[in-house]
Amino acid sequence: MSKKTRHEPHEEHADESWLLPYADLLTLLLALFLVLYAMSATDARKFQEMSEAFSIALTGGTGVLDYSKTQPSDDPPDVKDHKATAPTIPAPTADQRRAELMRQEQEELEQLKKQIDNYIKNNGLTSELSTKLNHSQLVLTIRDNALFPSGEAVVKPEARKLAEAISQMLQKFPDYEIIVSGHTDNVPISNSKYPSNWDLSSDRALQFMKILLANSSLDPKRFMPIGYGEYHPIADNATAAGRAKNRRVEVSIIRKYQDSATFTSVDEAGN
Repeated sequence: MSKKTRHEPHEEHADESWLLPYADLLTLLLALFLVLYAMSATDARKFQEMSEAFSIALTGGTGVLDYSKTQPSDDPPDVKDHKATAPTIPAPTADQRRAELMRQEQEELEQLKKQIDNYIKNNGLTSELSTKLNHSQLVLTIRDNALFPSGEAVVKPEARKLAEAISQMLQKFPDYEIIVSGHTDNVPISNSKYPSNWDLSSDRALQFMKILLANSSLDPKRFMPIGYGEYHPIADNATAAGRAKNRRVEVSIIRKYQDSATFTSVDEAGN
């Protein structure tokens, strides 16, 4: 009889198909751990860079062996070295602060001048009122015949409307010192009430200022009346026209910040 060949029992191989998804799972867990670590150890910019790097790595391989080439550093990133520093803005100097305040003041006074000029134009008062802005003040000049009878300091009833309009414009700019000054020509005056042009000019300034201050929104502490008599002329007293110009009341809004080198004069309204 022939001898049967004996076959050794076949050994079954274990199913290893689960290794691939398991390796991918470990890879994802490693990536998650590194992302969480990076979020706690660096700033947003560094985190963005690392996120982009992981995104490239995860889309470039299929298994755990693909990531074994890149080993995370044992040393945490130096957050201090990578932290973005805000630019240092130097504090303005005293000169810079003053220049800004002067600029704001110039804008305010130009605005007030424009309001007064519009009032003068709209009411047909260009022959009686004018404005001028220079390095020290904004000056509103009012001819005396628009305010007073000849040789008197009693304000005309029709001039009260003008004073009220001026006071309403001034109340929008409450932080300025205001000087109300009276001026005359050089023709001597001597009567029982006004023995000199000093007295007449001073009383005219005072009476007009009182009407301005009838507006309770204005602060009397910021107002001052002054009488200059004939000693501050703006025209030649040798002519009747010149003397008429010299008889006037001026309302001067004084600058808080004065610098003759910074501002040029803004001439009279209409010029």
